[in-house]
Amino acid sequence: MTSADYLSQLQKLLPNGAAWPTAADTALTRLLNAFADELARVDARAFDLVEEADPRTTAEMLSDWESAFGLPDPCTSTPDTTAERLIALAAKVTSVGGSSPRFYIDLAESLGYTITITEFDPFVAGSKAGDAITNGDWAYAWQSNAAATAITAFSAGAGVAGDPLRDWGNALLECALTRLKPAHTHVNFQYGA
Repeated sequence: MTSADYLSQLQKLLPNGAAWPTAADTALTRLLNAFADELARVDARAFDLVEEADPRTTAEMLSDWESAFGLPDPCTSTPDTTAERLIALAAKVTSVGGSSPRFYIDLAESLGYTITITEFDPFVAGSKAGDAITNGDWAYAWQSNAAATAITAFSAGAGVAGDPLRDWGNALLECALTRLKPAHTHVNFQYGA
């Protein structure tokens, strides 16, 4: 609601009579207008709170959200931009865990990477000559295949003044997959795929 809406409501709450004038040039209307301005300001801030309650759109409470979810963590120790901080926060808030290839593909996508997963089949009777011998420890290995170097571009609306126009690197991907992989497995990282 606007200040004018609040002023109208406040004037309608006044008793009837000459002692309670509603003309715009009276002292009482100026006093009620000051109250109306503050009520409209508080009303507008209440709508801002809706944006702050969502970790994907927060601005003023970003550091509070990060503190509540233990960020920055080793995998997001120094995000360079506000957009990267929001991506890391959204990934942490929405992560439910998993051990399927789809989980890791979705996790990488939420961090801004496109990957595929390669799982190694064990060498068994019926395997062909030339197949990789993937027994022993290889039974617990899998591979993340990604582009040679991920490029994160500045995005209007998500970036702020001082953010770089482009950022390169795969460290966030490696840290996140390594941290969330099943403890008994090993993940290899293949780039240029």
